[in-house]
Amino acid sequence: MAAYVRKSLLQSTWRRLLQQKHRLVYTASQEFNENEITEKLQQFPGGSIDLKKGNDGIAFLTVNNPSKMNAFSGAMMVQLKDQVEELEGWSEGKGLILHGAANTFCSGSDLNSVKAISNPQDGMEMCMFMQNVLTRLMRLPLISVAVVQGKALGGGAELTTACDFRLLALGSEIRFVHKHMGVVPGWGGAARLVQIVGSRTTLKLLSTAQKVDPEIGLKLGLADAILTSFGEERILNEARSWLSQYTKGPPEIIKAIKKVVVSGKELPFESALQTEKDIFGTVWGGPVNLKVLAQGSKHKKIRID
Repeated sequence: MAAYVRKSLLQSTWRRLLQQKHRLVYTASQEFNENEITEKLQQFPGGSIDLKKGNDGIAFLTVNNPSKMNAFSGAMMVQLKDQVEELEGWSEGKGLILHGAANTFCSGSDLNSVKAISNPQDGMEMCMFMQNVLTRLMRLPLISVAVVQGKALGGGAELTTACDFRLLALGSEIRFVHKHMGVVPGWGGAARLVQIVGSRTTLKLLSTAQKVDPEIGLKLGLADAILTSFGEERILNEARSWLSQYTKGPPEIIKAIKKVVVSGKELPFESALQTEKDIFGTVWGGPVNLKVLAQGSKHKKIRID
């Protein structure tokens, strides 16, 4: 009975906090028709967004369009939404590694798709669609890391900001090149970048389109570590090892940690406190908590994985 109550409380708390399927940035009330823009985007095929979930609770999400430096086609934008939705319901999930195929990250939008929807109305709808998707990605109850090999340009740079952490391989770069395209970030990258590095640094990066290499990334706080391995497989293994320091333990505890952090970042202070209290109530007296209490003093180092 207690387990059922905890599960129900957790579900209701998370629905109230994020309402992931309904509390989007844009809804029909803002004249946003997701089905309509989805149909338009699917008219531009190419590439894929591939998801592989591991038994250790770590998933790999791959931006896969190597012939175009992993640029997003319209169909890939829709696939990203579908894969994020799959991850939202992954009960055993703890972590996510987002990366690009063939030793590069992502060069933004496929120009063929962009040219075809260059009118203001379609452009705004694509912008709203991707802001919704990347907001859901950012709010996932998984600890996420973007692994940047090669170039993360434009929309690809924005994509990195939707993760909790960013790891840069040797020779890689993040660059917000929107200025050179005659636009500004539209997938939420500017707003998230301000949260990561502050408004002054964001203004510098956007107005100069500065190349952020691993060393500069560390200095600015945009990168969390530099990966020193060579070769895609070794780089991803190094990233997995780095992420594992944050994902040790049962999924319900890792998810709860991510949720209280998201609430603290997004909600007004008093609402964040109330949500933290509710999430605390879903784990206090739960199986993991009782196991730790049974093992002895809280001051001892106790394994809970």
